Amino acid sequence: MNILAIETATEVLSLALGTGARVHETTLAAGARQAELILGEIDALLRRAGLGVRNLDAIAFGAGPGSFTGLRIACGVAQGIAAARVLPVLAVGTLEALAEASGVKRAIACLDARMGEVYHAAFERRDGTLHEIIPAGLDRPDALPLPPGEGWTGCGPGFAAHRAALVARLGARREAVRAEVLPTAAAVLRLAAPRLAAGERSDPERAVPVYLRERVALKTAER
Repeated sequence: MNILAIETATEVLSLALGTGARVHETTLAAGARQAELILGEIDALLRRAGLGVRNLDAIAFGAGPGSFTGLRIACGVAQGIAAARVLPVLAVGTLEALAEASGVKRAIACLDARMGEVYHAAFERRDGTLHEIIPAGLDRPDALPLPPGEGWTGCGPGFAAHRAALVARLGARREAVRAEVLPTAAAVLRLAAPRLAAGERSDPERAVPVYLRERVALKTAER
């Protein structure tokens, strides 16, 4: 099946197109230009693969949590393409995609949520499959829920923004930190493909982002 995956929960525009055993990827540090660039980059990715939108079988997108604007872009584009072509949509958690992209056995996926907080979740890989140990949440770094046992790798931009507090909180549970790891569309694709094969899918209008909170900045009085 031909599956287009979109991940824009960070400042990186990440696209992946799975065509059977082959994966075509686009990664672009787009920043605030994601909305401006995404449709052209999707067209270019399809052309490189020798396909058109009409050849797609499904759309997968990183559903969050993450950048509010980025989540709306990914969801909106996925909905638009899927509705126009009557395609199924699969929403994949961004933190799960981050853990998948890390490739480690035990991952604490963490994104900077601003306002002194982080989005986080913990996953363990067993027989090549990720299992959720701690579900997606929003907390201050010094209140991060602690996963059981040791050998955990802290992954993602949340560790870049709050490394000292998170490392102190995890203590001996932490084995390593890989703050450079980002959620990627290729990881979204790897997670979505078996779900699609198992019959999981959603209509475009039912695909929605996961925000975990309703605002991105403190009010003046709160600051």
